[in-house]
Amino acid sequence: MNKPTVLIIGAGFTGVATAYDLALRGFAVTVVERGELVSGTSGRTHGLLHSGGRYCVNDRESAIECIEENTILRKIASQCIEPNGGYFIGLNDSDVEYSQKFLEGAAACGIPTKEINVSDLLKAEPQINPKVIKAYSVPDGTFEPLRLAFAFAASAQKYGAKFFPYHEVEEIVLDNSKKVTGIKTWNRTNNTKVNFQADMVINATGAWAGKIAKMASIHVPVKPTPGIMVTVAKRLTNTTINRLNIPDDGDIVLPQRRMAVIGTTSFEIEDVDYIPINEEQIQMMVDRGSELLPEIKNSPFRGVFMSSRPLIGAGMEARSIARTFKCYDHEESDKVGGLISIIGGKATTSRGMAEKTADLVCKKFGLSIECQTKNLPLVSYRKYYQQ
Repeated sequence: MNKPTVLIIGAGFTGVATAYDLALRGFAVTVVERGELVSGTSGRTHGLLHSGGRYCVNDRESAIECIEENTILRKIASQCIEPNGGYFIGLNDSDVEYSQKFLEGAAACGIPTKEINVSDLLKAEPQINPKVIKAYSVPDGTFEPLRLAFAFAASAQKYGAKFFPYHEVEEIVLDNSKKVTGIKTWNRTNNTKVNFQADMVINATGAWAGKIAKMASIHVPVKPTPGIMVTVAKRLTNTTINRLNIPDDGDIVLPQRRMAVIGTTSFEIEDVDYIPINEEQIQMMVDRGSELLPEIKNSPFRGVFMSSRPLIGAGMEARSIARTFKCYDHEESDKVGGLISIIGGKATTSRGMAEKTADLVCKKFGLSIECQTKNLPLVSYRKYYQQ
C-alpha cells in the first residue's frame, strides 16, 4: 500500500515540526520553501523558550500551551536549549500592583514561580537595575533558532521527509471538484518550473499564509504583525529578564551567546516582505531595555533585526490578539478539499502545533495514529546536511 502523500509549504518552525510528526506517523512528506530553511520569521526570533509568564494574565490558553511545550522541548531538544531560567522584575508601584494578577495567572496556568529576595537577585544578576523592588523566578530559557529548526528538519529527514528549499510557490492546483491536488513552483536556483502532487497540502507559511491561501481563492485571517529587536554586543545576564507588567514594547532582555537581545516592538504593515526599520523604535527599545538593565546604554551596538508574527485576527489591536494557533480545514470552512492552513503560535509551541495539524491530517485520511514526538529526542541539527 502506498503511503499517503503530504506536501508542506513553508519550512519555518511549524513546517519542519509538522514534517517530522507526519513522517513519524508514516506519511510520505515533502516540504517546499521559497528560500533556505527558517529564512523567514522563524530565523529572526529572539529565541525565548517561553514559560508562559508573559501571557498568564491576559491569554491563559497561550500561557498553558507555552509551559507544556517548554517542558517537552527541554526533554527532546536539549542540544538547542540553554535552560537558564528567567525573572519578572518590578521597578515601580504599577509593577508591584500587577504582581498579584501575575501570581494568580501563573498558578492557574501551572507555571512555577518563586519570589526572589532582591539582594539575592542582584548578586546573581548584578546588571539588573538596582531600583528593583520585586522579583519572581520562572522557568524561561533560550534556544538557538537555527539549531532547533534544523534538528526538527534532520529528524524529519531521518524518517523519509524530503526538503526542497528555494522553490517558490506560484500556483495552487485544483481539480474540477475544487480539491487541491498539488502546487506549481519556481526553482530559484536554476530558474526552472517544478510541479508537485500530493494527497494533502499544508499551508504552514506563517505571516505569508494569507498570500498562499489567496491562490486557492480562500481567505485566512492572519494578521502580519512585525516586531523589531535590538542586540548589543555584551552578554549582560545569564537569565531572561522580563518586566513585571502587561506585555509591552522593549520589556524583555535575554542572553543569546555573547549578546543581549532586547524585544520587541509591535506594529502593522501592508507588505509582509518589506518591514521598515524605524530609528525611533530602535531608540525606544534601547531606552526601555535600559530600564531593566542600565548597562545596555553603555554597551556596543550589535545590530537590529525584525520579523513578522503570524497573529490571528482582523480589525483588532495587535497586542490584544490571542497568540494561540489555529488549524483550518478548508474543506470544512471553504469547500476546498485537500488543503489545511496552520497559523499563529510561536516557536515554543511549534511541536504542539505540529501535533494538532498531524492529528487533523490523520482524521482526514480516516487513520488513527498516535503522535510520537513528545518523548522521542530530536537527532542532531548537524545531521540535516549529512543525510
